[in-house]
Amino acid sequence: MARSKEFDTTEVLHKAMEVFGYYGYEGTSLQNLLDGLGIARQSLYDTYGTKRDLFIKAVKQYVEGKSSAAAAYLASADSVKTAVADIFQTIVSVLQDEEQRKECLILHSAIDQVPHDPEIAALFEKDRQLLEQAFYDALVRGQARGELGPNQDLHALARYLYHARYGLTQAAKLFNDPQVLEDISAVVLSTLNRC
Repeated sequence: MARSKEFDTTEVLHKAMEVFGYYGYEGTSLQNLLDGLGIARQSLYDTYGTKRDLFIKAVKQYVEGKSSAAAAYLASADSVKTAVADIFQTIVSVLQDEEQRKECLILHSAIDQVPHDPEIAALFEKDRQLLEQAFYDALVRGQARGELGPNQDLHALARYLYHARYGLTQAAKLFNDPQVLEDISAVVLSTLNRC
């Protein structure tokens, strides 16, 4: 009879996000993973496979969870400007919190792998399509309600919002100054408010 797992696999994936976020994919050793996850080596291999397999599972869970939540929020919002402001403020808050920031920075590690790993590249392409469409649909609704002017390139604006969202993660990796994130977010929102 197979032994049941003595750990929560979802919780372990969250811990993996933190470890990979802190060290980066290349910098994460097996010992870093074992220490950070709190599971035995054999359990790691039996449940998640290789380091790469675990990384892809962690990135997939993180990206799909965050993007689905953002898309759902945009779809249900009464105001596109308020929804975008809330999404960016949430990202800034997460990146300013030391514990949450570790998990979020897994994106930085994952983006580094895009040129070398077709599976991760496909994951980000799927994410891009989902979020750009969610931003676009929300912008269309906002324009119909008079929140945005009639002569806006909404596809370009949706693309800008998608990339600005990920740009905050890159800025958090480069600068340990919360004001930098606030400033970037403020400029993004001011761009939207001028439309």
